[in-house]
Amino acid sequence: MFIVGKPTILGERLCRVTQESLYLALRMVKPGIRLRTLGAAIQKYAEGEGFSVVREYCGHGIGRGFHEEPQVLHYDADDGGVVLQPGMTFTVEPMLNAGDYRIRTMKDGWTVKTKDRSLSAQYEHTIVVTENGCEILTLRKDDTIPAIITHGE
Repeated sequence: MFIVGKPTILGERLCRVTQESLYLALRMVKPGIRLRTLGAAIQKYAEGEGFSVVREYCGHGIGRGFHEEPQVLHYDADDGGVVLQPGMTFTVEPMLNAGDYRIRTMKDGWTVKTKDRSLSAQYEHTIVVTENGCEILTLRKDDTIPAIITHGE
């Protein structure tokens, strides 16, 4: 986990819960589950910890292009019926806020802030769905989750 500057207790907790929500979703990945299952789990966990999930940003498929379908939403929403299949490669990148989930884009067209000026944190990994779980392609040395996650056969 990398935090810029010295965090407040709330900031450190927000970062920890955001990372935990990512890990929670990654541990669920396996062929045959609906994509929305991941977003629903992230949202339930985040809100249970007193945080909110940003709606305007999402994970995405990875293929010939960097940002491809499907959209990987981090809250419970319609996924168009997407079911995970071996070989699917995508990012899971939850962004949680300490306050309200809404954000606003500043006049420069690039800078984004939480609408209520609360703290925000984001973590992400790129994964590939395997025959019985997933492989994390972007694992860092300080991650506390295995690179390969398997489920009983």
